[in-house]
Amino acid sequence: MTPPPGWYRDPHAPHLERWWDGTAWTEHRRTPGAPAVPPAPSAGGTGRTKAVALTTAGAVLAAAVVTGAVLLGGDDGDPETRTGPTSTTSVPGPPSPSESESSAGDPDVVEDQLNGITFPLLDGWVRPENVTQDDVVMTTDGTHDCPGDGSLCRHGLVISRTVTENDETSPRALAEEDIPDAADAAFDKDTLGQRPYGGLEAHEVVKSGPVAVAGRAGYLVRWRVTTAEGPGGYVQSLVFPSSVGTGSPVLVRYVFEAGEDGPPPADMDRITEGIRSVTDTASGGGVGSSIGPAD
Repeated sequence: MTPPPGWYRDPHAPHLERWWDGTAWTEHRRTPGAPAVPPAPSAGGTGRTKAVALTTAGAVLAAAVVTGAVLLGGDDGDPETRTGPTSTTSVPGPPSPSESESSAGDPDVVEDQLNGITFPLLDGWVRPENVTQDDVVMTTDGTHDCPGDGSLCRHGLVISRTVTENDETSPRALAEEDIPDAADAAFDKDTLGQRPYGGLEAHEVVKSGPVAVAGRAGYLVRWRVTTAEGPGGYVQSLVFPSSVGTGSPVLVRYVFEAGEDGPPPADMDRITEGIRSVTDTASGGGVGSSIGPAD
């Protein structure tokens, strides 16, 4: 048995509710107690959540009575596991549209609801579909054969996460700590132990410094990496305080392949400059500018 369609606690963001259509999770989310209006059916089907915290609360399992799991294959052959909601003895009232749905209706913006920010969707970039990596908020359009191990690669990814695994709050310290891990995850070994680019051979720092992001003082570090196969690429770690909730640091990773088919590194700056707070859309920023200490 699987629970009937309705609003249930989002397993990846316990402070939100997510619409279960009776067989799988949809992209519709809402804050508890939102107005009761059913979400419109999506032609694209269900998808992965756009953003989750590095550590997801496990308390949602306490009330579990029924769980469903559906294993679906993506268009590019990447499998995705979608876990159904935990059901209680009562079914929530009539559904309402989620905050992420309203952002999905804007063709130029993608929302990271958990961290309370939006990203500009530049030409050549799309919302993630059939992406196995966690926390991806946008990708370049299409896939291609990896130059090394593995099957399919993408020319560009942008990943947004909440930093909750340590007590460090300095954007500079967190960005400098994250950049080696970001490079390894993107261009050395993947989660299956394969080397899509033949392995990471060398890197150089091409940009680092303070940056204003969504009205907050942040810090970025960008590497140009050399790989054993293929043209190599760029990876950037950007950290800034969230403008919602507890103000936990937000980590945004940029992964760009180099070469003529990869997105231009300038897109990293354009995306960063276009990040906005959902509570203050007038707040902006820019690479090389700072509104206060980033340490």
